[in-house]
Amino acid sequence: MSLNNKDVSIDIEELFITYKKPIYQFVYRYCQDEQLCLDLVQDTFIRFQKYQKHFNEEKSSIKTYLFRMAYQLMINRLKRRSRLEKILPFLYVQAQQHTLAHEDKITVQSAILQLPDEQRAVILLTYYHDMTQKDISEVLDIPIGTVKSRLHTSLRKLKGLLEVRE
Repeated sequence: MSLNNKDVSIDIEELFITYKKPIYQFVYRYCQDEQLCLDLVQDTFIRFQKYQKHFNEEKSSIKTYLFRMAYQLMINRLKRRSRLEKILPFLYVQAQQHTLAHEDKITVQSAILQLPDEQRAVILLTYYHDMTQKDISEVLDIPIGTVKSRLHTSLRKLKGLLEVRE
């Protein structure tokens, strides 16, 4: 996919059509907040359009670049939300009560949600988005060895979580 200046609008539109759904699915599986996901997908493509001159096809694929951008935006937004929850906890009580009502029904997806953020990201990118360990290391900006250890640890934790509930 060429990203020279005269093809930018066509390429951005093509990229959006191709990657909006996979990025939305990744973010949704990670945070389970539909509105946040929609915002993050939109923000990812706006940010890409703004910083596309920094994209280097020789260093990574466009998919990896967009997923990394979405992941970084999501982490920043979740950190900001966490700070707000500490300041204004009464705004988040209703959402927490809704989550607690469904704790009895554990599924693979809900077990994944119980994993620490770093492990959850590796599982989602590996099994839901078929990324290689190399691509995951680029998206998360971590060494491949760390990807492997997080994958191993998270699979062990998932197995334990799912066995406990059976």
